[in-house]
Amino acid sequence: MIVVPLVIFPLLGGIIGFSVQSATERAQMTPLLVVNNDGGYWSNVFIGNLSLYAKVFVVNNTIPEEVVSQGLLSEYNTTQFIEIPDNFTNEVLAHFAVNSNITATVNFYSVYTGASPFESVSSTIVDNSIYAFNRVLAPDVVSSYKSTIIKNIIEPGVDPSLLAGLLISQSIALPITVMILLTYSMQVAATSVAMEKEEKTLETLLSLPVDRFAILMGKLSGSILIAALGALAYMVGFTFYTSSIIPIAVPIDLARLGLVPSPLGYVLLGISLFVALLSALALAVIVSAFAEDVRGATSIVGYIYPLIFIPSFILLYIDIGSLPLPIQIILYAIPYSQPILASKSVIMGDYLTPVLGIIYVAAFTVVVMYAASRLFATERILTARLRFRGLRRRKTPVREEFQ
Repeated sequence: MIVVPLVIFPLLGGIIGFSVQSATERAQMTPLLVVNNDGGYWSNVFIGNLSLYAKVFVVNNTIPEEVVSQGLLSEYNTTQFIEIPDNFTNEVLAHFAVNSNITATVNFYSVYTGASPFESVSSTIVDNSIYAFNRVLAPDVVSSYKSTIIKNIIEPGVDPSLLAGLLISQSIALPITVMILLTYSMQVAATSVAMEKEEKTLETLLSLPVDRFAILMGKLSGSILIAALGALAYMVGFTFYTSSIIPIAVPIDLARLGLVPSPLGYVLLGISLFVALLSALALAVIVSAFAEDVRGATSIVGYIYPLIFIPSFILLYIDIGSLPLPIQIILYAIPYSQPILASKSVIMGDYLTPVLGIIYVAAFTVVVMYAASRLFATERILTARLRFRGLRRRKTPVREEFQ
């Protein structure tokens, strides 16, 4: 009640702050490709204004589809470009000479990678540049028409900022659900063993002529059923969740854009969640064996929760590729990070990441279950205790001497 809020909230604030800062710095360092199809005076003035806010590379007489298909974004190491139409200078002149309602329009394109909810920060740099340009000349001289490049396909009129904001609600659902499923299932598994020890029925159970591994699997079978039902319920609920998002102010169809998991993606995501739940259950059984009663098991299992909460918070707001390599290795090594990574991968059509995660978590689960079977094969399951020295003052017995 005291330590957890003092740790989680500053950690969460630091994660969000780091994510926003890193996205802003990355946007400022990312070059801006300008496709100049106008070549007139005002297009050159506009490009000069852009150079004040970003490092600009200019190519001439190229259509947006060619920019994507010919790999110009990779060549210039950027994820965004602006197209200046061939009538840009004429529209600026018409704004002053003919009709003040005429606006010169530039087309802004940004690549959506799905790595971070703050990756659309780069579009604000273009907005600031256009705002400054309009302040120098006149209001509403230049406006921007934004589009998003998703899986190498240009989606006209899809604002990258609005798209990122819409997907934040979808990305938040998975970590919260995973945390609920993992914590609940671990409590169930830990209680099943601790209750046997507390009521002194585990000794009777282990004295029966039954293989100890069969007893372990019997203990896990109910929890495995809960894990399977939990994973299935999550997939059904998550499917309805993604299909029922009806944006009112943001007319973006995520299914049409291919930003909802495919049937294969749903299968891989369900398997990833199931093996993560199974590993958590096996780990909870081992840990609970060191408790004397149900309350002790609940307390001991609570020490595993940071391995669930912290990776979920980090991966929710931060692109794992932007973190230092040691932190990446730690996050990949934590089994409960894999469902979060799988959810981001399957949306973007990357199926290799969840498959590798499933293999790793399955291997981790086998190791944990082997350790649990070895524990059940000995009598230490009855005598094992986990004590923290210094947390409990030992009472010194007082001897009374009678004469």
